[in-house]
Amino acid sequence: MFPSAALTSPRTLQVVGGLAVLLLASHPMLAQAPAGTQSAAQSYAAQVSAGLDPRKPAPAKSGALTIQQVVDVAKAKNPTLLAADRNLSAVRAQEIQAAVRTNPYFGVNGTNITLPIDGSEGNPPAYAFQGSRLFERGQKRRWRIDFAKATTQQTQAQLQDTIRTTLLSVKTAFMQMLIAKQALEISTATLKDFQHEVDIANDRYKAGDLGKLDFLRLDLQLGSFESDESNQIVNLRQASDQLQTLMGIDTPRDDFDITGDIVPPVVTQTQADLLQQALANRPDYAAARLGVTVAQTNVKVANSNGTTDPTLEAEFDKSGYYNSVGFNINIPIRIFDKNQGNKETARFQADASRFTETAARNQVASDVDQAWINYVQSKRLSDRFTQHYLDESREVLSIAQFAFEHGGIALIDYLDAVRDTRSSTTDALNAYLQTWLAIHQLSAATATELIP
Repeated sequence: MFPSAALTSPRTLQVVGGLAVLLLASHPMLAQAPAGTQSAAQSYAAQVSAGLDPRKPAPAKSGALTIQQVVDVAKAKNPTLLAADRNLSAVRAQEIQAAVRTNPYFGVNGTNITLPIDGSEGNPPAYAFQGSRLFERGQKRRWRIDFAKATTQQTQAQLQDTIRTTLLSVKTAFMQMLIAKQALEISTATLKDFQHEVDIANDRYKAGDLGKLDFLRLDLQLGSFESDESNQIVNLRQASDQLQTLMGIDTPRDDFDITGDIVPPVVTQTQADLLQQALANRPDYAAARLGVTVAQTNVKVANSNGTTDPTLEAEFDKSGYYNSVGFNINIPIRIFDKNQGNKETARFQADASRFTETAARNQVASDVDQAWINYVQSKRLSDRFTQHYLDESREVLSIAQFAFEHGGIALIDYLDAVRDTRSSTTDALNAYLQTWLAIHQLSAATATELIP
């Protein structure tokens, strides 16, 4: 086991160099090697080959998009967001309808119009012109307008929540593609490096320095590395297609590329600060609060609909040479139907909306708490890989690689080092992905961009 101190410290390099010398001394062939060879071995072990570092972003194509650019494209082209925006426009149009007043009615009636006007052959021609209009009472129009405006505000908050959840999906897909891209880059480089080891082993086998069984076992490991590369090619393509679909791109492009940091940053806010931001900014919680306003306004609408609306009618009649004017008033007598069922329904819905608001607030607190603990634990683990495990695993592999190439350790020990390094790299990328996803979940849970 290696110390847990920084692996690039002078003390660590001395240990690595000492192990290399011990490996040389323990092998009969290497023990007879000239002093210059031993010095080269110490230098090889001390100056560990960097290789591909999973902490450094993979090379990007020209025109590769950052996460902010991807988000901007999604806001402009994502079909789900466009549909929600049009739905808001449709709901807002109801404000116009709510404000309209009742239409008046106009009617014309004629009788005996083919007879002489003097009535010599019967009743003279008669014409009647009627105009009527319903007059609303109980401030129905006012409460309709208020209800429509409150519904628009609630729908607008729901649109913002749709944007929030959709952008979380976009950011999640972005990080999955970025990590898949990094994993493919590392898999390809690792396959190339291991192929080089197989070539060296082949030369040793031909020279009689390596047994056939060890060489064949080593060569068989290439299949595992080739499988890794193949799987990562599929993963990257699927992640790319998913991200482009969320961006609103009709047909995924092969040349699509993204770029961004692999190692996640530190979130400086405290959990208490994030909870306060969430309660102030979360659109779903705002929609729940506005839902209470909508329900309370609906109660007023239901009550106003229980009031009596009279209809006033005026009439002008002409019969022969005589003219007359009349009027008529119709007032419904609301003995049975007082809209009592709708009133009760509205009141219960208002009570339900208050419980919904409480549930929404509780959900906000739960979302922040879950995202926070996910971030804390994921960040702790990813920092350990960044600051310790990755350097340690690469150093172990470098020593094992040197020792195996010079006959200092058995094949099984070298393959164990290879597997440990692959496992550390995979675990590191998973830790980075989980930390990034936790950060984006925190951003979504608080409706705040925590990372500029």
